[in-house]
Amino acid sequence: MKNVEKYARGYFMPPQTSLNWTKKEYITEAPTWCSVDLRDGNQALIVPMNLEEKLEYFKLLVEIGFKEIEVGFPAASETEFAFLRTLIEQDLIPDDVTIQVLTQSREHIIRKTFQALKGTKKAVVHLYNSTSVAQREQVFRKSKEEIIDIAVSGAKLLKQCAEETEGNFQFQYSPESFTGTEIDFALEICNRVLDVWQPTAEQPVIINLPATVSMSMPHVYASQIEYMSEHLSFREHVIVSLHPHNDRGTGVADAELGMLAGAQRVEGTLFGNGERTGNVDIVTLALNMYSHGVDPKLNFTNIPAIIAVYERLTKMRVGERHPYGGELVFTAFSGSHQDAIAKGMKWREDETPAHWSVPYLLIDPKDIGREYEGDIIRINSQSGKGGIGYILQQKYGLDLPAKMRENFGYCVKNVSDQQQKELLPDEIYHIFQQEYVNIKTPVEFVNYRFTSNDDFQTVVTIRSGGEVKEIAGNGDGRLDAISNALQTELGIQYSDLIYREHALETGSKSQAVSYIGITAADGSVYWGCGIDVDIMTSSVKALFSAVNQMNRKTS
Repeated sequence: MKNVEKYARGYFMPPQTSLNWTKKEYITEAPTWCSVDLRDGNQALIVPMNLEEKLEYFKLLVEIGFKEIEVGFPAASETEFAFLRTLIEQDLIPDDVTIQVLTQSREHIIRKTFQALKGTKKAVVHLYNSTSVAQREQVFRKSKEEIIDIAVSGAKLLKQCAEETEGNFQFQYSPESFTGTEIDFALEICNRVLDVWQPTAEQPVIINLPATVSMSMPHVYASQIEYMSEHLSFREHVIVSLHPHNDRGTGVADAELGMLAGAQRVEGTLFGNGERTGNVDIVTLALNMYSHGVDPKLNFTNIPAIIAVYERLTKMRVGERHPYGGELVFTAFSGSHQDAIAKGMKWREDETPAHWSVPYLLIDPKDIGREYEGDIIRINSQSGKGGIGYILQQKYGLDLPAKMRENFGYCVKNVSDQQQKELLPDEIYHIFQQEYVNIKTPVEFVNYRFTSNDDFQTVVTIRSGGEVKEIAGNGDGRLDAISNALQTELGIQYSDLIYREHALETGSKSQAVSYIGITAADGSVYWGCGIDVDIMTSSVKALFSAVNQMNRKTS
């Protein structure tokens, strides 16, 4: 990489060490969540949502459980203004939900914002102006004191307009581009605004500290937040809020460490939609808390349904590997991973532990509306016997012996490798049926009867080469007698017969399934499976299937 020397660290450490957040292990309670999907998220869309789409999205956010929702910048456009007026005039805002509106610290914008709010029951009015070195020098070309004057004059006008407008208004201030601002200056401008608003227990003020552009590693942002939290005026009546962006891919980490550092509120979007690399993803943040046993106070029990609405309205897409929401995030293709998951799920069935602990699965996929079948274990050429066996057992009730699972696993992997594709459960089951179940060539089982119950003498009717004939044998048991008949009359040899059977279904239509493995003279093991309403008949069919497997492979 060339030109690295032209980049310098553009952030500022606090003037004194602020590392108390490092002593905390995890976030113990959910913050106040504020969705900014309808503002930051909407303005980042290639095609912004229309009025009907925004109304449907607002409804989705309410259903998820957001109690604070930023509905837009009403002075910015007629669409934004009309959306807010529709929410108010059609009484679409639940009593327990507070809307938030955004305004620059400019007189005509502030006044139009309050015009748009006429008739609302309660709202957060979010005032901001940019404070960073780059913005002061390059955009506004103003001194620190002039930037403070912009904020203070806006704060005064907000207070005046709130007094003149019917409704319950809470104030919020953001030093935009906080992460590129000297921390002592950010503190000074926030405190000057607080001096104007004079927050109280009944009227707390929100100070929002945005990572408008993520510039530092997350621990630096946390230290900045802790310093601000510890030095803000009226701190007991101030709600410290975060608004992280994701330029460095650390939006979630910034928010989590910022909460450890004293923040009580987080602004973000579903799945991180927002300008550039996006805003912080509230879905990930909330479910990270959930994975630690902390109630996030948001309802993500049906992630697939939320994604369907989100993708339809935004025309954005949730990536396959997106945390929690992605199609493949709970999916294992690796054989060793599949085996561990299958054994972990079986262990849960047997032991019924109090807490979730399954290898490779941070949370139970079912808790967020995902299904075990087709979500957790999917099969391709990298898969192993554990995952393939798990699918057969969970979806089709087939509990193969361990060695047979291994044998079938290689068979499935070869098919996937040759076809260069993932195999669906029905395709796997079809392969199993073709390779192992009730195989009728070259020797087809037709019927059997026993001539003596004492020494297990049997006559077996078979069809081979289009000819039906009977073969006889005896043994220590029924299956042994039939096996001896096959070996003696047909001139085939095998040993070490492995047998397993179980009920395939329950109730009046119950079927039995039997698995048999035989060892050929060269040491190779061949497997067969028989399925029938009669357990003995299923065993005979399994034996014939194994013998036919051997004949196919050795002929």
